[in-house]
Amino acid sequence: MDFQVAYTNYHSLLQAIAYRMTGSIADAEDLVQDVFIEYSKLQTIDITHPKAYLIRMITNRCINYMQSARIRREQYVGTWLPEPLVSFTNGGGDNPADLFDHDENVSYALLVMLEHLSAVERAVFILRQSFAFEYSEIADVLGKSEANCRKIFSRANDKLHQQSPVLPGNTAQATPLATAFLAAARGGNVDALVSLLTEDALLTSDGGGKVRAAIFTITGRDRVQAFIEGVITKGFLGDSQSMVLLNGQLGIVIYREGRPLKAISFQLDAAGERIEHIYIVLNPDKLQRIG
Repeated sequence: MDFQVAYTNYHSLLQAIAYRMTGSIADAEDLVQDVFIEYSKLQTIDITHPKAYLIRMITNRCINYMQSARIRREQYVGTWLPEPLVSFTNGGGDNPADLFDHDENVSYALLVMLEHLSAVERAVFILRQSFAFEYSEIADVLGKSEANCRKIFSRANDKLHQQSPVLPGNTAQATPLATAFLAAARGGNVDALVSLLTEDALLTSDGGGKVRAAIFTITGRDRVQAFIEGVITKGFLGDSQSMVLLNGQLGIVIYREGRPLKAISFQLDAAGERIEHIYIVLNPDKLQRIG
């Protein structure tokens, strides 16, 4: 297959895989670029199945990257959160999110939970769960047996369910809660805001040592309430806010002087009636691709 045809046909797919593997748009772009540079040097006429070949290349490159990135993330200042994938449209624009397949977006909460998996477990789970690959295809990508891939997926699934009995997904139930959260915050109504939270609610923020953020996850509704009461009158809402699609689910981007200040997303409880985890990304490096 001609290089340009392969690039056009499979670039977005490889970006989607790499983003789910790394949790970083920038790293995904770099890894995909490296793969296509390497692919351009090959005698592509001898590659019978270019799609499968490219998927194998990006997956294994991501596994190698994640094994080295884990050490860096353990040294990260505070809690590391993935770079949010923000879209203001349904596609077709110039947003970074338009590079990825909207129909296959993985929720932000699930992306956070994937950090608990090893690189290989993450690869198997993503290829199977997000892209519905057959186990035989996954086995070919990773150079493992089909039975082994089934065991790896089962183990990964068990680890994720230990984090949450119901795996978070893209759900319209987040829409009214996100809207109510923003309305309560705008009105300074902390009681209304706290009423949206579960009793054991969590709040995780990521400043990366570059801006002020809670170093550890805040646990329990009372402590989350105290945190919100402490920041809501201190410019927490910047000077403007936008409701956006954040990893395929409604979230909030807060601006100051036209620049993104923070991105907020939510994980709901099993019933979809309360917020059980608030994620706040403040690290400016992870917000620079937001319009």
